[in-house]
Formats: sequence, structure tokens, C-alpha cells
Amino acid sequence: MSKKEVKKVVLAYSGGLDTSVILKWLQEEYGAEVVTFTADLGQGEEVEPARQKAIKHGIKPENVFILDIQEEFVKDYVFPMFRANAIYEGEYLLGTSIARPLIAKKQIEIAKQVGADAVAHGATGKGNDQVRFEIGYLSLNPEITVIAPWREWDLNSREKLLAYAKEHGIEIDSKHIDEDGNPKVSPYSMDANLLHISYEGLHLEDPYNEPEESMWLWTNSPEEAPEHAEYITITYEKGDPVAINGEKLSPATLLRTLNEYGNKHGIGRIDIVENRYVGMKARGCYETPGGTIMLKAHRAIESITLDREEAHLKDELMPRYAKLIYNGYWFSPEREMLQAAIDKTQENVNGEVRLKLYKGNVMVVGRKSPNSLYSPAHSTFEEDEVYNQKDAEGFIKLNALRFIIEGENQPNRIKKYIDDSEVEQKQESNQTKEKKSFKDKLIDFLGIQ
Repeated sequence: MSKKEVKKVVLAYSGGLDTSVILKWLQEEYGAEVVTFTADLGQGEEVEPARQKAIKHGIKPENVFILDIQEEFVKDYVFPMFRANAIYEGEYLLGTSIARPLIAKKQIEIAKQVGADAVAHGATGKGNDQVRFEIGYLSLNPEITVIAPWREWDLNSREKLLAYAKEHGIEIDSKHIDEDGNPKVSPYSMDANLLHISYEGLHLEDPYNEPEESMWLWTNSPEEAPEHAEYITITYEKGDPVAINGEKLSPATLLRTLNEYGNKHGIGRIDIVENRYVGMKARGCYETPGGTIMLKAHRAIESITLDREEAHLKDELMPRYAKLIYNGYWFSPEREMLQAAIDKTQENVNGEVRLKLYKGNVMVVGRKSPNSLYSPAHSTFEEDEVYNQKDAEGFIKLNALRFIIEGENQPNRIKKYIDDSEVEQKQESNQTKEKKSFKDKLIDFLGIQ
């Protein structure tokens, strides 16, 4: 496929091996002016070195964008997702997925600002991120040209990337160099932001291999976590956490603080095989310490503030919502529709949750709310004056009425639930009773003693 002529391209640039190679490749293959965008999402690494790397490779200083978007990330992306209690396939808290639409949005904004006609990303042709980035781009600017180098070039392995970098004088991080100064392949592909860190590749590609303890970078192992439990409280307003132990915090600071608690107590590790949107299964390991705590606390405060049917319907919608985020449809009308419904349920989700953290576990030990629907007067096992237990009889009979009618008129329907021998015994017993009753009546009629 011939390359489309591009004058200026905004590259999502981390300064790592992949995007450093992509930067040089764009310059050579497209002859385009490259603008770099580095997002500070709280990944725990310095982002400023990316500026010097970009300039070193010929990027004009005014074309280097490094933005701290941690607060926007948590407030406008992570928190709305957690209002939905979103989990993909029962375990994954969507840490990578939720960051992609914000990165795509910023690239499009920068492209408009600098007059770029293209955007580029470093996602591979096998993964989900290519879909997430590109659906995001095209949702916000249908006219933008998208460049996905991994689908165009023949540098289809880490070894080839390292060789290209060495040939073109691209600075290689120390993790990619052995003790003799030769390029080496890093054991894992990792992605991090304030919500999580992910690990994929090599040793993990055999789903039977246990992850190496040295792989985990954030959390203590549960075995090495403190021997004593720690208690914390999280305060909620309209479904969002706003304070820890009574201290109000900004969204990003709050999540960072929860990460510290989770890391300390070995909370938030998972090892899963997930179904990628592009078709194959993939094994990944994740650390989501603060998010794991947040999810537990949010469900706890909802348990006393949401109506039963409201909560149940919300749980039915959640897998659909989670799949939309996983597959890259954050900007879709259907996600916005679901978000509006979810946010409506959160109007009275206010209060405080008390949690116990201990060796990989998050335990809810208390919850209270000024909007609580929990009524001790109705729920007590002791004597009360608000609930008449006799009312339950009519409630049960009305709910069982259709089964009673079916049992009387379609007796064969229940045969599969009752053992045949048991049915025959009941039938014989009933027949005996009927005969005895007739005999008794006859004796009475004849006056026989």
C-alpha cells in the first residue's frame, strides 16, 4: 500500500525504544515534520528526559509537548468508569484501556494547534491499543490521517528494533543493554499509569508459568506485607471518592495515596488470560492497588444507598459498559448513554466506608450514609413495630400462584423434579386413602359396628 503524503505528524511519544525508533522511521519513511506528545499519567517515571531525546533526534523545541494530565485522567476518565464498577471479564480493571482515549484526545488537540495532518502511535498490529487509539482519533477528527508503523514496517521483533536503533544512533535505555554493552531484549512489555501497571510477553506467554516475583514492581508480595492490618476510611460524594481518613484530596492525589496503601499491603495483583478485541487470547499480569481498594469501597457505599432494582440493573449494564471501554469506544454515543444512566444512580451515593487492609485483601468493615436505605427497624431479628411478618404469607402465595396453577393443570411439568418412585408411592397412598374413606362411609351408612 502506497504511503499517503503527510506534512506534519503528532506522535504519541514515550521516549522508550519503540517510539524512539518510530520517530526516526517517520522522518525517514514519510519525510514529515514530527511533533512529539508525551503524556504524564502518573506512570512513575520521569517524562522530562523525553524532551531531550526528541530534541536530540531533530525535533524542534516548540514541537515537543509534555503534558501533566494526571488530574484530568482520574477525574474525567477513571472516576466515571469506577462509578460503573467496570470490570472486563470478571477481573481486569481496565487500567490500560481507560488511558488510551485521553491520549488520543490530546493528540488530536495538539494536531489542531500545530496544523498537523496526521497522528501516529506505537501500538502493534496484534493488540487492542491500535483499535483504541484509532477509534479515538477518528471519533474526534474523521479527516485525520493515522500512521501505525507496526502495520507497515518489517521491524516485527524486539531484536530488529534494537538493531535499527543501534544502526541509526538512537539512544537505548540501560534495561535494553547487557553488561557488555550489546542490545538485549527486555523480559516484559510494560505499560503504566496512575491506575495500574501491566506486564506481557516472553516468560508470561506460557499461561502455565508462574510470574516471577521480581517482575512485580509496585506491590509487596502478600507474604512480605505487614503482619498487622491497617484501617482506612474513604468518603464518597455522588459516587466519587473525595477524602481518605477525613482528609479531602484531589482525584489524582487520592488515587496515588490509595496506591501507596495497596502497595504496602500487597493488594491488587492479578494474573489473567483475556480475550482481545482483535481475536486472540492474551496472558497479562496487572497491579492495580488503589483501584482494587476503590472498587471494593464503592460497591460498599452503593450497597446502602442504591435501590435494589436500580443496583441490579446497574450490574446488568456493567459488562456492556466495560466491554465498550476495553474495545476502545469511550467516545461512542452508546457509552455516553450508559454513562448518563450510571451517573443518575450516583446522586445519593454519599457517605463513608471503613476498610481493613491485610496481606493482599481488602475487607469492608463498615459503611454509613446520610442517604442510607438500610433500616435497622425493618431488618432487626428482634421485636419490631414496623413489619408484620404475617404479610409475607400473601406475598409468597402471590409469587407462587402461577406455579400452583401449572401444577394443578400440567402435572407432567413437575415430574422431572420428583423421583418417579416417590410419585408412585404418593399416588398409591392417595388411592388407599380414597378406598378407606369409601369403606368408612359404607359402614357408617349401614350402621355396622
